[in-house]
Amino acid sequence: MSDNKEKKSQGVLEDALDKQDTSSLTDAVKQIAKQQQSQTSEIEKNKKVLFHLQNELHELEKQIASVSAETKETERQIYQQDAAIENSKLQCENLETQIKSLHTENVKLKFDIEATQEEFEEHKIRHNEYYAKIKVYKDSLEEEESKWSFMTELHEKRELVKKLKIMKEELRQDLQNPEGNRIKQVQEDISKLKNNIITIKESIVEKACFLEEEKKTHEKLRKEIECQIILCCLAIPHFICSSTEGHLGCFQVWTIMNKAAINVRVQVVIQT
Repeated sequence: MSDNKEKKSQGVLEDALDKQDTSSLTDAVKQIAKQQQSQTSEIEKNKKVLFHLQNELHELEKQIASVSAETKETERQIYQQDAAIENSKLQCENLETQIKSLHTENVKLKFDIEATQEEFEEHKIRHNEYYAKIKVYKDSLEEEESKWSFMTELHEKRELVKKLKIMKEELRQDLQNPEGNRIKQVQEDISKLKNNIITIKESIVEKACFLEEEKKTHEKLRKEIECQIILCCLAIPHFICSSTEGHLGCFQVWTIMNKAAINVRVQVVIQT
């Protein structure tokens, strides 16, 4: 490119020399200097352009290297994805095999469940029949037991035991709770019993006094009856004589006197 420019400058110089009529040598030199200056500036511009192009080429080379690395990374990822896809395919095939096996087992289990269900229904029917027989037997046995007095007593005692257990539990809970209603009720019952005992003791004292008076009265009555017996015994001979005069038999008089004595003795026993 510089050789061409030198050739052009030489041609221009020759033309200037040939054309002595149009310009002088000084003008020619100035013209050549201007041309060289313009060429120099053009060369600098071309150098700048070349440097810029070299930088762009370097950047492009970097980009190409980066793109090449990305391409390799993408290819590697694609390879890994292909391998993962192959593994997924193998897993899918294994899963399909397992699904088929499970389906076969499910079908078999379904048939087994149906057979077991039928067997269970048969056992249930037999169990219900047996239970009905047992219930009839139990009802008849309870009916027979209800006729036995000791069974009735046993049932009553069982009910009593249940009630006592409930009362025991209630008492245990009340004893654990000092402010419980049961404790208060027991305390009230104890107070009532104490009052009743005091009342009974007073009544016993009163009755003892009354019994002493009754004993004294009975002793007095007994003495009076003994006196009456003695008087009757003294009056018997006189009564016999008067009865003889009145033409009564001795046996009849003796019978009357015995009855009177027996009545007196009975009265004495009653009074004592």
